[in-house]
Amino acid sequence: LVMVASASINIAQTQFALPLYYFWRQLAYAGVGVALAIIVIFVPVPIWQRLSVPLLLLGLCLLIVVLIPGIGYEVNGSMRWMSLGGIRFQPSEAMKLFTILYMAGYLIRRREEVREALSGFLKPIAVVCLITSLLLFEPDYGAIVVLFTTVLGMLFLAGVPMRQFLLWVIIVTLALGTLIVLAPYRVERLTTFINPWADPFNSGFQLTQALIAIGRGGLFGVGLGNSVQKLAYLPEAHTDFLFAILAEELGLVGVIVVIGLFAFIVLHAFAIAIRAERKGLEYASYLAYGIGLIIGLQASTNLGVNMGLLPTKGLTLPLMSYGGSSLIVTCVMLALLLRVDYETRLI
Repeated sequence: LVMVASASINIAQTQFALPLYYFWRQLAYAGVGVALAIIVIFVPVPIWQRLSVPLLLLGLCLLIVVLIPGIGYEVNGSMRWMSLGGIRFQPSEAMKLFTILYMAGYLIRRREEVREALSGFLKPIAVVCLITSLLLFEPDYGAIVVLFTTVLGMLFLAGVPMRQFLLWVIIVTLALGTLIVLAPYRVERLTTFINPWADPFNSGFQLTQALIAIGRGGLFGVGLGNSVQKLAYLPEAHTDFLFAILAEELGLVGVIVVIGLFAFIVLHAFAIAIRAERKGLEYASYLAYGIGLIIGLQASTNLGVNMGLLPTKGLTLPLMSYGGSSLIVTCVMLALLLRVDYETRLI
């Protein structure tokens, strides 16, 4: 919340004449997220297992509805948002959670088929392909990458034969490469990522400004609130590129702390998953693995984009970037993780 307030103060003043506009909205989203998390933490995991397929179908319906003009909202050329009770919501964020819930159930129902037959591997991949085809219409390439990688990770943990796993990794890589080649602006993004300084005032502008922000931070940063890059230099400073502003204001020390906190969450999720597996709670185990994977993958992807290690994608930094849908869904995921931990300790 503090970093959202700091990174957004200039743009909020310019757009709304309210320096803390985005801070107060993020605080409200956090309140909703915590309220939902409190409810979720009291719901037994087996209930989520029974609801996994209906929730997946609900998510697919939402992904279709958001594409309908008049219902979905277009922001920065992407039709990703819809209004629920006057609050704009991003269905693709909810779909991440619904996919994990579904996959955990599928891996339990088809455990032998997943480990021994190609069909057990292809069925969930077909479901994910359906989801990603809808996400392509928005488009939301960041969500596609995170979802595909998370599902592949869960299949790997479930014991899919390495030959099938590697074959599909190659197919996905070729498919993504084809998507990039077919769209000139994606080719431009890729070449910009390789050398942003070749065109620092056009295609490479956002990345070069992010790198300047990170470079200015040094060891201890320029001080909280003292960023220069957030003053209309770095686009999306309070959303996708919040980490660059954090690095500028808090320096390498702040960066290490943030990375350490995300590593703690992911490792703790895996530890909970291992304990659940040992006590025979297979669905809870896969659920915890999936949550750890998706939070870790989204965080590492966002950090990689900010540092110029990955091509630019529209992915927020979980729990930190401005964005109500992402924050609320992440709060629910963490509540599910705590519920799994609680049920594991009861046995």
